[in-house]
Amino acid sequence: MSRNMKGPNRFRALGQASMGALLGAAGIGHLTFLRQEFRAQVPQWLPVDPDLVVVASGVIEVGLGSALLATWNQPRRAIVGGAVAAFFVAIFPGNIAQLVNHVDAFGLDTDAKRLVRLAFQPLLVVWVLAATDSRRVLREHRALRNRRTF
Repeated sequence: MSRNMKGPNRFRALGQASMGALLGAAGIGHLTFLRQEFRAQVPQWLPVDPDLVVVASGVIEVGLGSALLATWNQPRRAIVGGAVAAFFVAIFPGNIAQLVNHVDAFGLDTDAKRLVRLAFQPLLVVWVLAATDSRRVLREHRALRNRRTF
């Protein structure tokens, strides 16, 4: 992270670093002391061992968090942001399953609390896309690539 960052760039860098740290911490939790809580969020309809899902998602979260903390140059930064956003979308069914199946985990012991949590998942997607400037960079990259084909 550059010390010369000002205004929106500093805000984006802080958002990216914060998200990287949060993802890394969550991933470590998946692999250690929060493993049982995360198992409760694995949808029952998923035909995979819940512990495997928790471990795999923990490893992915540690990797994505590390990538956010290490990748500061575009367009790689935008690609990492897009991957993190896609991950958040991919795990959303687990949050829905927790609500639908009335599963208590992480202090979410009422449907109202679980519903509030669902509302925050899209905010995580917006957060990481904004912090990494993914939408703008990938849109410009796509436009440049399309201009080259003419």
